[in-house]
Amino acid sequence: MGRAFEFRKARKMKRWGQMAKTFTRIGKDIAIAVKSAGPDPNSNSRLRAIIQNAKAANMPKANVENAIKRASSKDQEDYKEMVYEGYGQHGVAILVECTTDNTNRSIANIRSYFTKCGGSIGTSGMLDFIFDRKSVFKIANDGKTDIEELEFELIDFGAEEVFLDEEANQINIYGEFTAFGALQKHLEEKGYELLHADFERVPTDTKVLTEEQAADIEKLIEKLEDDDDVQNIYHNMVVGE
Repeated sequence: MGRAFEFRKARKMKRWGQMAKTFTRIGKDIAIAVKSAGPDPNSNSRLRAIIQNAKAANMPKANVENAIKRASSKDQEDYKEMVYEGYGQHGVAILVECTTDNTNRSIANIRSYFTKCGGSIGTSGMLDFIFDRKSVFKIANDGKTDIEELEFELIDFGAEEVFLDEEANQINIYGEFTAFGALQKHLEEKGYELLHADFERVPTDTKVLTEEQAADIEKLIEKLEDDDDVQNIYHNMVVGE
């Protein structure tokens, strides 16, 4: 599950360009959260988690506060969350999450990227059997926490897997999609330093490709990442040795 699919981007992008896109995407997340449950992070757990993610991404506090103010105004764009599913070359399943104020533009662009890269867009729900949606939390590793004890502690709150990411020096927690609120509340109450909290699509089946084949998929992913409407991209590609 999480341990096997802690995807890390191999592609390097210019730092500031990537940071600007990250801030834009976080701003859209804030807009959706505020419209859904209000601008007060004390009563809006989803907004509280997004603000924490913004801190982890080094997004200035003023930017976060301005995004919340904009989301609370009548002039804020009406964003919609859309999911597009399809297959890239070599049978790789690709799921694209978008936040957009123009669904016609989004689907036209996404379809164009798939077509130009030898793939095709399919119907909604067609990849449900390949991806499981999970709650994901990442907390700081203080060097004192017993991972096994923490896992036993969190199982009652919906956790399914807890493990140490030695490279990032953090503890990753994967749980049921519906357990997000319960896990977040417990981690906050226990005083754990929350580095990241979000939902992820974890593949239950993978497609092993050669490095040359993987390069074909990378081209499509890069085009998708450059689109301002795209929030997240998930795939089931694994590069063989």
